[in-house]
Order: sequence, then C-alpha cells, then structure tokens
Amino acid sequence: MTYPDRDPRPVDRPTEAMRPVGEPVHHEEVVERGDDRVRTVRVVCAVIDVVCWVFAIVLAVHIFLVIAGANPANGFAQVIESWSAGVSLGLRNLFTPANDALRTLLNDGLAAILWLVIGALLTHLITRLALPDGERRAWYRRTVR
Repeated sequence: MTYPDRDPRPVDRPTEAMRPVGEPVHHEEVVERGDDRVRTVRVVCAVIDVVCWVFAIVLAVHIFLVIAGANPANGFAQVIESWSAGVSLGLRNLFTPANDALRTLLNDGLAAILWLVIGALLTHLITRLALPDGERRAWYRRTVR
C-alpha cells in the first residue's frame, strides 16, 4: 500500500532517487587541460610506454616459442627471432647454461624486464622535468558541494 501524500519525491519526478537531508552532493569531473606542452608530454610518454611494452612482448613471445619447442624454420618464429635479437639489449649471451630454453628465459627475460624499467624511468623523468608541479598527476577531481 502506498501513501501518495507522504511521498517526499516531487510529483513531477516520481522516479527520482532520494538522498538523505543534509548529505553533501558529490560531483565528479574529468579535468582536461588546454596546455599544449602538457598534451605533448603525455603523448610522448604514451609512445614511449607503447614501444617499450611492444619490445617486452616480442621478447616474451620469443621465450614462449623457444620453451614450447616451436619450429625454427617457421616464418613467424623467424620474424620473432630476428625482432627479439634486435631488442635484446646485447644480453643474448650474458647467461650461458647448457639448456637452450633456460638460456633464452634468462637472457630475453632480463631484457624484457629492463625494457619495462627503462620505459617507466623515461616517462617518470620526462614527466618530472617537463611538466610544472600542478600538472603532473591531476587528471581527476572530486568536489563536495
């Protein structure tokens, strides 16, 4: 049973959700800065992140192919082998265990981790040096009214 005369919702908006009296209204907004320098720095950092992640993924795929025993004469395996050789940071013969899978895991795994660390350090330094103090991390703002 409903009592229309006791319903606190406005008559013209009967489905409107009620909030308790005295509770503050929270508004959330995404703050977009118009500064070209901020936008440029963020794009550069995004490109660096993507490139470093792609290099790490290529190395991880090469590790998987070697451990899984993929056919080295296959075209895809050859492409991944040549790409991973190019981005291995000269670490291909750092560790030399007798097992080929373990050697690949150690050498290419270290190179993949280093690519992720290099990307994180570069983006941190670029952001730290190129952006003013207030522009570094403020993309989201919550206000209470």
